Amino acid sequence: MTCSRTTSLTILAAALIATGAANADTTKSVIDSTISGQQHNVLKEVGIDQHLDTQLPLELTFRDETGKAVELNNYFADRPVILVLAYYRCPMLCTQVLNGLTKSLRQVDLELGRDFRVLTVSFDPREGPDLAARKKETYVAAFGRPGVEGGWHFLTGEQSPISKLATAAGFRYFYDPNLDQFAHASGIMVLTPQGRLSHYLLGIDFSPRDLRLALVEASQGGIGTPVDQLLLLCYHYDPSTGKYSASVMNLVRVVSVVMFLALAVPVGRAWYRDWKQARRHPAAGPAPV
Repeated sequence: MTCSRTTSLTILAAALIATGAANADTTKSVIDSTISGQQHNVLKEVGIDQHLDTQLPLELTFRDETGKAVELNNYFADRPVILVLAYYRCPMLCTQVLNGLTKSLRQVDLELGRDFRVLTVSFDPREGPDLAARKKETYVAAFGRPGVEGGWHFLTGEQSPISKLATAAGFRYFYDPNLDQFAHASGIMVLTPQGRLSHYLLGIDFSPRDLRLALVEASQGGIGTPVDQLLLLCYHYDPSTGKYSASVMNLVRVVSVVMFLALAVPVGRAWYRDWKQARRHPAAGPAPV
């Protein structure tokens, strides 16, 4: 199944202004960027097209933060993965995404490294392992929990694998030489252990509830609790917003079942108690004539 939704740079411009990290001139420069003398329409150039259930090309090779050549396959197979496409020199938006993800994950009762992994991949081919290592050090320290270093990976690579990964994920961006920056949208992706795109969470702030439910659903039963499964009955993932919203009919069904059990259990106990008493003290038969 492919669900196509484009997140335009209008959201990016709003984020730039709202966070106070860029002035109006910078925002206008991003939107009205001229590349090689040709005006680019960022509403067409930049966005996120949701390729739900698409298999990522896991044979692509990148370099990890130590400089070792690794295939994406190394990070899949046994647990869900959060994928973040960013670039490490980004002056604002990528940092906002990574900060928002860190803040949300600190409130999720799942263990990074044991229950899921995070994979941050730079889409700037000029960046290398040294910069990736510094970025990893920053976020490992910010997360502040044991096991994070082995569960959150920062990769760099050449243009060919970067382009193939971004295309498969539906992540569209372009480079502005006037600013020496990339124009891009913001969001993260949650993948199944087999590397299929399961959920897109858009923006720079991610609800801990939505993030947990996305990981549980993507794990295909590998992580989570019975309560999570109940919540997945009550909440439905909406690709158009990248969020979970209440499923009214399912919520009604769950509430009906809970109410039935709340009534049935005490009634059943009372009936069982009366039945046991009746067996211990059977009613006397008719008196002899």
